[in-house]
Amino acid sequence: MAIVPSCDETAAAVIDESLVVRSSVVASQFDRHADFGGVVPEIASRAHLENLVPVVSAACEQAETTLEDLAAIAVTVQPGLVGSLLVGLTAAKTLAWLLGRPLVAIDHVEAHLYA
Repeated sequence: MAIVPSCDETAAAVIDESLVVRSSVVASQFDRHADFGGVVPEIASRAHLENLVPVVSAACEQAETTLEDLAAIAVTVQPGLVGSLLVGLTAAKTLAWLLGRPLVAIDHVEAHLYA
């Protein structure tokens, strides 16, 4: 599973061993920031707290898999909003620890190059 909370969207995807994307779920925060003319870091961090569990659950459901079936947890660790990254990293570390799976740190910009 890949978890991306770098700015104002919470995203999770399940990728299989053949590197096929089996699910991709994104929760946008556009409406929360619209009145401010840009992303407000504190609002973004709090929205990630609200969105992360439902997004991860939906990604598993769409991929027709369970958390226990996951081989590893990948998460964006840089660059991005510090609070947003902290929420995502903490959730991913917790998930990896609970499942006994490896945690893979991902650079958001490098990931775009590969995608």
